[in-house]
Amino acid sequence: MADADATAWPRMSLSEAQALLCAPGQRFEMETVSVRGVPTRAWKNAPPNLRALVELSRAHGDRLATILEEDRVSFEAQYRAIAALARALEARGIGKGDRVATAMRNLPEWVVSFFAITSLGAIAVPLNAWWTGPELEYGLKDSGATLLIADAPRWERIAPFRGALPDLETVIVARADSAPEGTEALEAIIGTPNDWTSLPDDSLPAVPLDTDDDATIFYTSGTTGAPKGALGTHRNLVTNILSGGYNAARSFLRRGEAPPAPEPKVFLTVIPLFHVTACSATLMGAMATGHTLIFMRKWDAVEAMGIIERERVNITGGVPTIAWQLLEHPDRAKFDLSSLEAIAYGGAPSAPELVRRIREEFGALPGNGWGMTETMATVTGISAEDYLHRPDSAGPAVPVADLEIRADDGVTVLPVGTVGELWSRGPMIVRGYWNKPEATAQTFIDGWVRTGDLARLDDEGFLFIVDRAKDVIIRGGENIYSAEVENVLYAHPAVTDAALIGLPHKTLGEEPAAVVHLAPGERATEAELQDWVRARLAPFKVPVRIAFVPETLPRNANGKILKRELKALFA
Repeated sequence: MADADATAWPRMSLSEAQALLCAPGQRFEMETVSVRGVPTRAWKNAPPNLRALVELSRAHGDRLATILEEDRVSFEAQYRAIAALARALEARGIGKGDRVATAMRNLPEWVVSFFAITSLGAIAVPLNAWWTGPELEYGLKDSGATLLIADAPRWERIAPFRGALPDLETVIVARADSAPEGTEALEAIIGTPNDWTSLPDDSLPAVPLDTDDDATIFYTSGTTGAPKGALGTHRNLVTNILSGGYNAARSFLRRGEAPPAPEPKVFLTVIPLFHVTACSATLMGAMATGHTLIFMRKWDAVEAMGIIERERVNITGGVPTIAWQLLEHPDRAKFDLSSLEAIAYGGAPSAPELVRRIREEFGALPGNGWGMTETMATVTGISAEDYLHRPDSAGPAVPVADLEIRADDGVTVLPVGTVGELWSRGPMIVRGYWNKPEATAQTFIDGWVRTGDLARLDDEGFLFIVDRAKDVIIRGGENIYSAEVENVLYAHPAVTDAALIGLPHKTLGEEPAAVVHLAPGERATEAELQDWVRARLAPFKVPVRIAFVPETLPRNANGKILKRELKALFA
């Protein structure tokens, strides 16, 4: 695909592209609907709910839906497994509004479980597969999940806490040598992935579903207190299908080309499905369009390049880390990566240099976007020449979304180019936080979500994230909430003061580092405190460096630690 002539690009303004793509009768036509009493622009042609999306996906027939090593699952086989598991869950008493948790790495069984749950009208609770036992226990207890579908390693972490989970009635375990005591084997219900093609041709259970029914609880930690479950709806998830498609179509018009009809691609999906980026922004579109999703047991750049060559992968990415490792690996020239058309990512800061190198060295189009768990992923998107010209932007909002930059009062809308807090609204904004009315009232206001991100908009509506008002570090796409790690450090008997900060990292975006003040007469080493955190939190949250200071940490008049001053300790 040729780069646009700098003097001839863009061939079309954003407003002209929107007028063409969203005209009556077109694929991206919009309509105004009432969402929780708020008039909201929505995609007219989005599937009405996730069960309808599953039915739609069956039309892709023998095309491969998922690949994991020797497991190769067609859309028809996947549909049969979803229907069989949905009926099995229904037989075990699962119905509309019940919470069903999943705890597993990226597996074909994850996809089947997710859609079996949501097709029933139950609420899927995808738990972070990197969480420790106590963190998984919290998610199960907070959500009130009555049934859990887990892979064997995750169940080993959870099993010691089952006695503290009175709501958890049924546990189904996948990929165990035999069903652990007190559980059922998923394989006894639907067989192994390569068996799914021979399952009975049954329909999905007939359960009335509304577009605005609850569908998911994705956990997102706050800067203080325990993780919060973002309560998403069917509308939130299906919105992403057309939002992603719109962003792609717009890039063709900007170049002066007619957008091609949607066609199936092959994705190497290395980010976890328990994140909205993979589940909402990737999996939903794959079900609608017939994309093949390839999973890896564990990320490895050489293995990934082998997969790209062998399976003729068209799209990969997820977080900037992936792109950097592919670009800079010394064995890259040994592999044919010419099938790559796009490397897209979000969820972490990226260097403008990365955008340029993806285009120059892979011949692929870079892509990025902005969203958060509370927006069920995609609100903005940027790719192709737009991204090459604005490598520090996250792109403009999709037509069904609105962005505003507001002052500290949360009301005053600031002028173009002014930095303030980013607010967003649209059909992708989740209902609120599960069982946390006060946090919901503070964050979700009249259809808007206050994001906690500091940002600005340019005169064309392109979004530029400047900083995060929320005290969060993003390491390779994984959110690390400072207060959570700081609280663990404070619990160590030698520590009296602690702060977590983010250190820039070329490929991960940021890494966590801690500054600690010890109590008089107490001693602790860096390794000791790292082991202390590692025993209590997921490994990616462990500080990579710890600096010790003789005095308590600097604070402002409100008692807030002045973290920017602490970064000099790691220079």
